[in-house]
Amino acid sequence: MFKNGIRYSEEFKQQIAELYQSGQSVLDLSREYGVTTVTIYKWIKQLSPVKVSENDEISAKDYQAMKKRIAELEMENEILKKATAIFARKR
Repeated sequence: MFKNGIRYSEEFKQQIAELYQSGQSVLDLSREYGVTTVTIYKWIKQLSPVKVSENDEISAKDYQAMKKRIAELEMENEILKKATAIFARKR
C-alpha cells in the first residue's frame, strides 16, 4: 500500500472539515489543498459532530473513544463479578 508519509495537523484537518461543512465540495478541497478525496472523507467522518442528545454533540472521534472505554469497563465489570463469586464460594 502506498503512503506519501505527509502528516497533517489537527487544525488543518479541522479546517478542511469545516470548509466542507460550509459548502465546498470534496473535489474542490482536494484540488486546492493537494489532499486525496479519500483522506478528506475520512477527516469529515472523524471530525463531524455526532448528536448525543437534543442539545449536545460530540466529535465522531470522541464518540468512538467513549464506545471503546464503555466496552473496556463492561469487560472489567464482568471479571469483577466472576472474581466476587469465586471469593464468596471460598468463605
